[in-house]
Amino acid sequence: METDSGTILIVEDDQKLAGLISDFLQQQGLSVEHEADGGSAVQRILDTQPALVVLDLMLPGEDGLSICQRVREAGFARPILMLTARSEDQDHIHGLELGADDYVTKPVRPQVLLARIRALLRRSVEPEANGATPRLNFGNLLIDNDRREAWLSNNLIELTGAEFDLLWLLASNAGRILSREEIFTSLRGIEYDGQDRSIDVRISRIRPKIGDDPDIPRIIKTVRSKGYLFVAPGPDQQ
Repeated sequence: METDSGTILIVEDDQKLAGLISDFLQQQGLSVEHEADGGSAVQRILDTQPALVVLDLMLPGEDGLSICQRVREAGFARPILMLTARSEDQDHIHGLELGADDYVTKPVRPQVLLARIRALLRRSVEPEANGATPRLNFGNLLIDNDRREAWLSNNLIELTGAEFDLLWLLASNAGRILSREEIFTSLRGIEYDGQDRSIDVRISRIRPKIGDDPDIPRIIKTVRSKGYLFVAPGPDQQ
């Protein structure tokens, strides 16, 4: 397998749009490659392991949602940013549920796309700074920020980059309620608009992965009108 750790792969069948995005990103010092065929995208992503994938939702050969799901199931853990011409919340939520890290709605504003890409790349490579504890242990749940991995009962948990970032943020603030605004600003670097549901979707995906009960959560609790609270499991829960 040829790993291309510094390249952004754009999967987009609109040649004009792909060219404009590629040119802009390259002008910003990023390495970019392009794939126009959805039918070839899965194998190319898995073969080359790009640093980040910009993935269009509507593609010939295979749609973006299917591609996202298949590469995640095959173990691709690097960021996926979806491009969608659809504005419906359900489409965005579906993409996040299948493992996308973020999404940008068309028409694409280059500076917004660049900011999202840089935020995803930065989160995927930055070690914990300021001497903070790189590893958190909550009974049978272990979270390692240096390796960006989490284990439950010594079994590796499959988490996307965005899911790990959210889990780490909550766990490293165990015992303190974090508002959606605080979480959103910390993870995406932009103000919360009051409508985006990506945080809620990711938490619903994380809970069962860490052994939490989605119906009656005891680890990641929803605090009505306030946000989310990570509760360190007590001795009887470990």
